[in-house]
Amino acid sequence: MGMVIYYGGFLSSFPGKFRTVKMVNSTESTTVLRWKVLEQVDEELMKGDERAALNLVNDLQSRPGGLCCFGIARQIPPRLYTLDELKLNGIDASKVLSPDDRTLGSIERYLQAAAVLGGISAWAVFGLTQEQTLFAVIGLFYFATLDSIALKGGFSSLMLDMIGHAVSQKYRNRVVQHEAGHFLIAYLLGILPKGYTLTSLEALRKEGSLNVQAGTAFVDTEFREEVDSGKLTSKMLDRFSCIALAGVATEYLLFGYSEGGLSDIYQLDSLLKSLGFTQKKADSQVRWALLNTILILRRHERVRLKLAEAMSSRKSVGYCIDTIENVINVDDI
Repeated sequence: MGMVIYYGGFLSSFPGKFRTVKMVNSTESTTVLRWKVLEQVDEELMKGDERAALNLVNDLQSRPGGLCCFGIARQIPPRLYTLDELKLNGIDASKVLSPDDRTLGSIERYLQAAAVLGGISAWAVFGLTQEQTLFAVIGLFYFATLDSIALKGGFSSLMLDMIGHAVSQKYRNRVVQHEAGHFLIAYLLGILPKGYTLTSLEALRKEGSLNVQAGTAFVDTEFREEVDSGKLTSKMLDRFSCIALAGVATEYLLFGYSEGGLSDIYQLDSLLKSLGFTQKKADSQVRWALLNTILILRRHERVRLKLAEAMSSRKSVGYCIDTIENVINVDDI
C-alpha cells in the first residue's frame, strides 16, 4: 500500500509558497475502519441481533481492504476419498474420529480412588458402624444416579472440567486450540462466529444449563432455515461438516490424536443420518470434510496459534476476526 496525499488546494491559496502536506497511510485508515465496524459487530452480537452483525460483516467484506478472508478459503473438490488417500496426506482417521479424553479420564479415576480411600479413612478414624457406612455408600450412589439421569451427567462433567483446568496446562491448551480451530474454519468458510466459551463454568454462566460444555457458537440462521425447510444444500452441509470436525482436526495436528470433540462427531453423525445418508455416503462426506479441514488448518497454522492466544485472553469476536485478518497471508487462502 502507498500513501494517500491530500493537497488541500494550497497552490491557489498560497501562490509561490509551500506548506506541510498531510499524508495518511491507506493501510492504517483501512485498519481503523475495519476495527470500528468490528466493534459494531460485537455490539450487535451482545444484543443478540445476529442478522445485523452478519450484515455488517458482509458490508465490510464488500469494501476494498475491509475483510479479505471471510468465506474465501481454498478447498479441495468434494468427491469420494479413500482411507489410503487420507494416509498419503499424513492423516490417520482413526486417531481423529475416535476421541478419548485421557486427561479427564485420568482425573476421574483418581477421584474415584480418592473417594474409596477417603471412605476407608473416615470409617477407620470415626469408627463408623456398618449401617452408617452403608447409608453413606447409598447416598453417594443416589447423587451419582441423580446426576446421571436428571442432569445427564452435567454436574460431574462440570466438576471434572473445573479440576482439569485447575491442574492441567495441557488440558487448558487443548481446549483453547480446539475452539480456535472451530472459529478459524467457520470464518474462512463464511460462517460468522458469535461467541465462545472455554470452560464448562463459563458455559453454565452464559447459557444457564449444566449440560452445555465449552464451545464456539455461530450465526447459523441460514443453516437452520435450510434444515427447517428440509432442503439442506450441499454447500451448507459441506460447511457444517468441516466446522464440526475442525476441533478434533486441530487436536490431531497438535498432538497426533484427539481427546475432545466426541459430541461434535455425534452431532455430525446425527445430521447425516437425519438426511438419510447411507453409511458409505456418510463416510465419504466425513473423509472429504476431514481432509479439507486439515489442509486448511495446515496452511494457516500461524493464524490459528495467534487466534488461540486472543481467545485464551477472552477477546471479543470482533477482536478475534481482526487478528485473523491481520495475521493471515492472503496468498495462502
